[in-house]
Amino acid sequence: MTFEEELRTTVHPLIDGHTHVDQWSPGDLEGLLERARRANIGLIIGAGTTVPSCERTLLLAEANSFIKAGIGMHPADLTGPLDEATAQHLHDLATHAEVVEWSECGLDYMPNSPDKAIQQDALRVQIRMARELDLPLVIHSREADPDTVRILIEEHASDVGGAWHYFGGSMYLAKQAMDIGFYLSLAKPLLREEPLQAVVAQLSLDHLVIETDSYPQPFKKNPLRRTEPWHLPQVAEKLAQLQGVDIETVAEITTTNYLRMLRGRVALI
Repeated sequence: MTFEEELRTTVHPLIDGHTHVDQWSPGDLEGLLERARRANIGLIIGAGTTVPSCERTLLLAEANSFIKAGIGMHPADLTGPLDEATAQHLHDLATHAEVVEWSECGLDYMPNSPDKAIQQDALRVQIRMARELDLPLVIHSREADPDTVRILIEEHASDVGGAWHYFGGSMYLAKQAMDIGFYLSLAKPLLREEPLQAVVAQLSLDHLVIETDSYPQPFKKNPLRRTEPWHLPQVAEKLAQLQGVDIETVAEITTTNYLRMLRGRVALI
């Protein structure tokens, strides 16, 4: 199939709430943004994962009117404790007008990940900075959900709320996250994972947002299979099927949810 045959779009613009656009080369990024516009993506949010990543994302947001930046330290990218100087640098970056959320932070307990105590301390520091700056949090949690929930509660993350990135958990986890004031952010796993589909079919659209988590994927030989923001309407389409509504309803509600989460920091073009 061609791009034109696979392209889906909505009348109401969509928000891709989580991408890694800073990882593309400038030449490749130009095409990505054009394809996103054709899919009527109204806003792309880039997630920072390290200090250099945050700086690149911020530069992209300054140069592109429909990119906004998230500032954060990904747990898997920690090389040691989050020291005071690095935390202050992140804090300073996060005060920029183009920054709309604290993203991406959390816990990752996959093999060979950084020490759990180091990750947990870094998450606590970042939650506190997000609360100080009144920025919503975008939370990464992999094989670490009980600790993630516990720390979010202990650090009063509900004061700022946010989104549970790449949600793929149970109904129990969904309720825990929603009770803390977090939206559930759904991505392309929704297209194929039946247990996740069963959970999402029972949820209210008022608690859902969508994303692609897109990053360069040269290992996929077919460029159409490389996840980009233009795939976001496919996630919206599947969500509409599961919810028994039309795609425009999903587009309007998920976009409204994300804008509400950002608390007026951005308006769609």
